[in-house]
Amino acid sequence: MPFKNILGGNGASSDIEHFDEDEYVELDAASEESAEKVKIRVSTLNEYGDVDKVQDLLRDGDIVWVNIKPLKEKDMTDLKRAIDRIKKTVRSIDGDVAGIDEDWLVATPEYAHIHR
Repeated sequence: MPFKNILGGNGASSDIEHFDEDEYVELDAASEESAEKVKIRVSTLNEYGDVDKVQDLLRDGDIVWVNIKPLKEKDMTDLKRAIDRIKKTVRSIDGDVAGIDEDWLVATPEYAHIHR
């Protein structure tokens, strides 16, 4: 196989010139240009009201990493309410949410799934 030769198989680089046209795949350049980039945002919950920003980012189609440590240190009741609101928003947009460790959540819109 030509890749073996390129990557240091038997050292013969002349195999590169012997590719058949059947071994190439033609790609449509227009499909690459129309692909949107995925936005990943970072947000911090300093208070309960910061959940609104996270919800807006999710509704805009962004993946959001949420630092919950500041709110956890202030008020656990508000933290639980904030997480519940994030979960409801994620459910309503068919997204996904997971805790990464004690201080971080990741929430995704419908096009992304968190592999567990």
